[in-house]
Amino acid sequence: MASQDAWSGWIFFAGLVIIIVGVMDVLQGFVAIIKDEYVVATSKGIAILDVTAWGWATLIWGALLILVALGLMGGAGWARWLAIIGVAVNAIQQMAFMANYPQAYPLWNLIIVALNIVVLYALTARWAGFRESRV
Repeated sequence: MASQDAWSGWIFFAGLVIIIVGVMDVLQGFVAIIKDEYVVATSKGIAILDVTAWGWATLIWGALLILVALGLMGGAGWARWLAIIGVAVNAIQQMAFMANYPQAYPLWNLIIVALNIVVLYALTARWAGFRESRV
């Protein structure tokens, strides 16, 4: 039983980290929308064609991650799979944005990618018993 409680803590932790990642994405999106000269696409960039469009996409993606995290923390099975897909896509998106170095902030992007990897571990290592321990 103690093992299940420990993994329940990991799932709840994953939900909290997804909320943090979602908020970071929302902030990145706001910066790209409001001050698009602050985030500038370069000829090296592979993912950005229009900074404002990328900003809106990142802002909406961050908001969706926050909603999925709330479902995950409530024990919804659908939220687990959406969270796994969501953080994997988010990690890829953050890595693609790093191609805009030096305008991009690689430490910020690497922190988000690292948080996504921790969440992937928490969600894929074990799920059994999470809903039962929440009751």
